Amino acid sequence: MREDLKTLREPLDRLRDFIESYIVGMKDLIRLLMIALLTEGHVLIEGPPGTGKTLAAKLLASSIGGVFRRIQMVPDILPSDVLGSFYYDLQKSQWIFREGPVFANILFVDELSRAPPRTQSALLEAMQEGRVSIEGRFFDLPKPFLVIATQIDIGSSHVEGVYPLTHTLLDRFAYSYRTSYADPQDEIKILDKIDDIDEIIRSGSLKPLIETKDILKLQKIVREIYVDQRIKRYIIDIISSLRKSEDLAVKPSTRASIWLLKGSRALALLEGEKFVVPDHVKKIAPYVLSHRIEFKSEFGEERDVYKYIQDLLSRIEVPKL
Repeated sequence: MREDLKTLREPLDRLRDFIESYIVGMKDLIRLLMIALLTEGHVLIEGPPGTGKTLAAKLLASSIGGVFRRIQMVPDILPSDVLGSFYYDLQKSQWIFREGPVFANILFVDELSRAPPRTQSALLEAMQEGRVSIEGRFFDLPKPFLVIATQIDIGSSHVEGVYPLTHTLLDRFAYSYRTSYADPQDEIKILDKIDDIDEIIRSGSLKPLIETKDILKLQKIVREIYVDQRIKRYIIDIISSLRKSEDLAVKPSTRASIWLLKGSRALALLEGEKFVVPDHVKKIAPYVLSHRIEFKSEFGEERDVYKYIQDLLSRIEVPKL
């Protein structure tokens, strides 16, 4: 690696510390959002409302000097409401493209599962391709580009107007995270900070801690983090074990292997390492795998997917480097 890791990590450490000063009790989510930003992946968050998801996305966008936009999904939203559309300008006598909210650095999509399948697919295609196609013309999305989407709780799937994401669409998300209500001690800290939180939300004048061009540079550096062949074999062993499991109705695709690798590299950089070790894979595994597997119906909906993944990791031989 051409540059000193300490120098590279300094802006990332400042970014993390700043967001953590406003978002209480969600260090894992903040770290995951930074990993997603560094690996060009997207994050699906499931959990109750009012747990700081939107605030975390706004602070991340402001901290990198990026454009933040939010979409509230509803059952009648159209792909053009997200991607954009052409309109005819009478004065110029020509068709003009009006960009949709997807043209942002950080796009927060609230309640993605309320959008109809056609709109879900249009958004996820943009996430995958990094561009949108409107009437045969292609438009590149800004870089960096990160989608943070929320989903209605699985337990709320009976609510009218919800279109559960298919397994194919879920697989397009690099990572997933499950939030919960703050514990009493953390909630007291939130109340202590609420005036500062309100001020930073309303002011909109936060000075960036790192520029978007630096994020692009860091994305390239993450790809230079060394991954030994034994680590790659360890990743494949994890995925193969899941595919052989008789407990699962839905099993991970090759995308799971890819994002285990990419996420581990970003985590290594955040922890000041020049190479990936097995612990990096173990730490990122629940966020990469939990939305990509599903238990057979006879095992019940209440089975803890995170515990299942941890139990599986404990049984797989860890390579020695």
